[in-house]
Amino acid sequence: MVFKRLLGAMGAGGPSVDTVLDGGAVAPGGILSGQVHLQGGSADVEIEHIGLELIARVEAEYEDGESEGAVVFERFTVGGGFRLAEQERHSVPFSVSLPWETPVSELYGQPLGIVLGVRTELAVAGARDKGDLDPLAVRPLPVQEAVLEALGQLGFGFKSADLEHGHIGGTGQQLPFYQEIELTPAPQYAHVVNEIELTFLATPAGMEIVLEADKRGGLFEPGQDALTRFTVSHHDVGTRDWNSEVDGWIRQLVEHRASYDSHATYGHADPYAAGSEYGHHSAHGSGHASDHESGHGSGHEGHRSFEGDDDEGGEED
Repeated sequence: MVFKRLLGAMGAGGPSVDTVLDGGAVAPGGILSGQVHLQGGSADVEIEHIGLELIARVEAEYEDGESEGAVVFERFTVGGGFRLAEQERHSVPFSVSLPWETPVSELYGQPLGIVLGVRTELAVAGARDKGDLDPLAVRPLPVQEAVLEALGQLGFGFKSADLEHGHIGGTGQQLPFYQEIELTPAPQYAHVVNEIELTFLATPAGMEIVLEADKRGGLFEPGQDALTRFTVSHHDVGTRDWNSEVDGWIRQLVEHRASYDSHATYGHADPYAAGSEYGHHSAHGSGHASDHESGHGSGHEGHRSFEGDDDEGGEED
């Protein structure tokens, strides 16, 4: 995976950057590594900053429709503070950790339709310029794969996957968006649900699994949504009967309209009631950008989200 771009801010004689990611998909929380190759231009320059941005294509819903835009969900500083001589070749290796909530973009090597990428930023003589988006492939963690495999064996089918701007209330979600994997119902549940929506929220210790059912209505009763949440550990992968476990989750989801599992903190409430902290908050709000700043070690610059502002790292649709 390679992109190469002449730095427009430096003119035709400026340095060029060629960023190469190491091959293969990376799991959430895993290490993304590669090298930034620099080629000096027609004059010596000071390389002030080399940065990487992780970018996702995210949907935002409004009352009158929806829009799609680029969100920078992580930034890293991987180099800088050196002089690049005329025509000099210089390589900067990097190794950074993906956020645990990084969306899954592929399953068994098959793309899910999620757009993720890495973009390199170079600062020279006070001017910053950004490269093109380099595709980023993210594979599921073992627990995620176990749950998805169990759903497949139970008869659920993959329908689509997207990234929704906003937060799921009552969870420990960190990023300004979440991934929804939509599934067609297994035959044994087709009479009660139209579809199941699945969200993974990974942490270093384990995983929050949020399930939402679009329930079918009866002759005199409208359909409604049901929502519940479960928590599993990464160490549970080889110790559980996942088919039985996941089937139990689905049964509980479709059989109880507003009663949630004792594993969850949702209590007995309508997850979409006004003022409730259990619904998909912000996903249907104003769609304004939100900032999340936190430090996780050197070179890490926190999370920041925005749409369509090239000066701040967004991309035009």
